[in-house]
Amino acid sequence: MADIVKSYGWAAQPRDPSSLLGHRKNIRDPDPQLVASINLPDSSLATSALDYAKRELNTETFNHSMRVYYYGKTIHMQQFPEWSFTDETYLLACLLHDIGTTDKNISATHMSFEFYGGFLALNLLSNELHAPIEQAESVVEAVIRHQDIGQTGKITTIGQLLQLATIFDNMGGHAELVHKATIEDVTKHYPRNRWSSCFAATIRKENGLKPWAHTTALGEDDFPNGVQNNKLMEPYD
Repeated sequence: MADIVKSYGWAAQPRDPSSLLGHRKNIRDPDPQLVASINLPDSSLATSALDYAKRELNTETFNHSMRVYYYGKTIHMQQFPEWSFTDETYLLACLLHDIGTTDKNISATHMSFEFYGGFLALNLLSNELHAPIEQAESVVEAVIRHQDIGQTGKITTIGQLLQLATIFDNMGGHAELVHKATIEDVTKHYPRNRWSSCFAATIRKENGLKPWAHTTALGEDDFPNGVQNNKLMEPYD
């Protein structure tokens, strides 16, 4: 059980990022971290998931997913090196966290995109790519909860890192965790292509189709407006 927790990022972390960051005495000034210096898994499972993501996601969402991987790994390596998980597991979560937002998938269900995305991820990883069930379930947990922002309770390590990295790319949140040179290099490899406007439109689309969507918990207007007015990433959009 201990190996499963360490390998697949199941260890519990505070759900509140302010609590997580505020109680640490060793949050450091970030250093430049280039894409070339970060491991990108090339296992059969990772390669198959990458191929799937490239087929299913539009370019803007695929690039966002890859930026989330590199920003998250930077945060992990520089700020939380004690956090334990395989790079493969985190990559799978990044590649699949927005699978529910595609035009095909967002209109295929009444469920919120994160929850339907979790079902899709579980089917892909377990039934098609034959990932270990403990790994698949860790990815699914993170996919379902990646917008489960709150001030109480706990979340998995993979889930918290996915939240930190998506908030950073989508809204410029916790800007102190990543060096400007890292943003420049990551966006050079995976351009934003007006991602702020693109994702804001996706949020509004889901809220229009599904007024009950979980995304509304982040603010029916505040969330898409915050994404569209991401000042940190504006120079790279």
